Amino acid sequence: MQKNPIKDSGQNSEPDLLPSKTRRKQEMHALQDIGEQLVQLDLKRLTELALPETLTDAILEARRIHKHEARRRQMQYIGKLMRDVDAAPILEKFDLWSGVTLQHTARLHLLERWRNRLLADEQVFAELARKYPDADLQHLRALARNAHKEKLANKPPRSFRALFQELQKIIPEESGKIDIDDVVANE
Repeated sequence: MQKNPIKDSGQNSEPDLLPSKTRRKQEMHALQDIGEQLVQLDLKRLTELALPETLTDAILEARRIHKHEARRRQMQYIGKLMRDVDAAPILEKFDLWSGVTLQHTARLHLLERWRNRLLADEQVFAELARKYPDADLQHLRALARNAHKEKLANKPPRSFRALFQELQKIIPEESGKIDIDDVVANE
């Protein structure tokens, strides 16, 4: 049996180890996209990432550039600098920050649902008292009554807002998770 000279020469095994040109280009564009997200971050979050000084300087410079072609070149430069940085911790931070944002948004929606339910139905006050025994129901009822009066008189919604603020005090911001029962029950 004859051996294939191409397989035996080792020429075929080398390309398997190196990514294709298309793959390398995709990876560079992905790094450039991460760089674009870094440029959009506020200074506090940017410092949290503890990036190399050259990359941080390039990001800050990109913020000052407004001309399209100059900004495009600067973003390419940031992408080049990103090749020397491990992107995984940066992506983890992005996920963490977006999770916090999602958690905060979910809590605000939960509070809004409670407020709307309190304004719509008097029986909901009893449910709120069962779930949150420290709630001052008398004060909440007064705020709900005043919110109805303000709406009928076309006055600014001071009590409507105050009711929301009171609910923020009553309903705890739990460490990372909104009670799923609250979300389902209030929908």
